[in-house]
Amino acid sequence: MRLHRFMAKAGVASRRRCERLIEEGRVKVNGRQIIRQGETVGPDDVVTFNGKRLRITAAPVYLAMNKPPRYLCSNHDPAGRPLVIDLLRDTVSERVFTVGRLDFMSTGLILLTNDGEFARIISHPSSKIEKEYLVESRRPISEEMLEGYRKGIRVEGETYKLKSYRIKNARRVHLVLEEGKNREIRRVFTHFNVALRRVHRIRIGTLWLDNLSPGMFRPLNDREMHKLLALAAQQENA
Repeated sequence: MRLHRFMAKAGVASRRRCERLIEEGRVKVNGRQIIRQGETVGPDDVVTFNGKRLRITAAPVYLAMNKPPRYLCSNHDPAGRPLVIDLLRDTVSERVFTVGRLDFMSTGLILLTNDGEFARIISHPSSKIEKEYLVESRRPISEEMLEGYRKGIRVEGETYKLKSYRIKNARRVHLVLEEGKNREIRRVFTHFNVALRRVHRIRIGTLWLDNLSPGMFRPLNDREMHKLLALAAQQENA
């Protein structure tokens, strides 16, 4: 099995993220540091990540959480900031990771799993899984700005494009993205000199946050899993 696939199955991160972790020199096989892609491992090999041995978890885990502010969507932070996975430690024994990210101050729906293939399917741009956000600002948001964002704008060399929007009032809008790049909403609003009060994700594809309290989480049921994966397959085949 390819090393990055083994790591994803062991619950480290998505396959793409595991490739980056290998390149960062954080993975060893039988005590030998691996920094190049293409390494394969067998059942007798000892794989470690940050000094801890990895094993493939038999039981897959799929969770939905309402992320509170001031939590990081990562399994490690050199600065010692609180991690989303810290909220699970007393309840979930399996090693899990977040599917995609919400930034440190953003809140709302985030998925966690130990299934790297599921994470890849849901987060890959080709799946075109919609993410819907409730955004609140400190001053009025113009429709001209939102139309510009919908048509596509470039900020610091990166192109951002909104799929759709719905205005609730002058300082409150619903935004729908497909890819959702790193800190995209905050970068776009900063570009237009509009300070934000809140970025809160309420939907991923067919899955809604509903009444889940901040910091709380629950397992996805079979019906929810089927609908998410079916939507991703439909988009990839479109």
